[in-house]
Amino acid sequence: MTEIFETIRYTADVVCIRDGAVLLIERGWPPHKGQFALPGGHVDPGETSRTAAARELLEETGVHVDPADMDLIGVYDTPDRDPRGRYVTAAYLVIVPTDTTAQAGDDAAAVRWTPLDDTGRLAFDHGEIVAAARHRQHAPF
Repeated sequence: MTEIFETIRYTADVVCIRDGAVLLIERGWPPHKGQFALPGGHVDPGETSRTAAARELLEETGVHVDPADMDLIGVYDTPDRDPRGRYVTAAYLVIVPTDTTAQAGDDAAAVRWTPLDDTGRLAFDHGEIVAAARHRQHAPF
């Protein structure tokens, strides 16, 4: 019997909500260059997905949050969710104060706060992740 192994990349994404709007980044690189997506990226060695999510949010948008304030939305692992190969992401939800500002940073061409009910088509399966965040019972939005 031949065993088949696949390379799996571990990532973390963030649904960051401010006053009924979600923070999106414009992707500055392929795949989906120019499309909007959630802030996120690879989990580094020795890092938890929660810590990686907070780090990526800060690097890409300048928004600082305590990892302990982030709630797990779910794990997304559909085999074809990313055209680069097998990516498994842990998605987190965080609510930030109304006066929170964001600016494009590492890997982001631009950032914008978008009403939750008007995100349009997002890169990857990020629309599905935002929808799951919206349906959380304790989410105050």
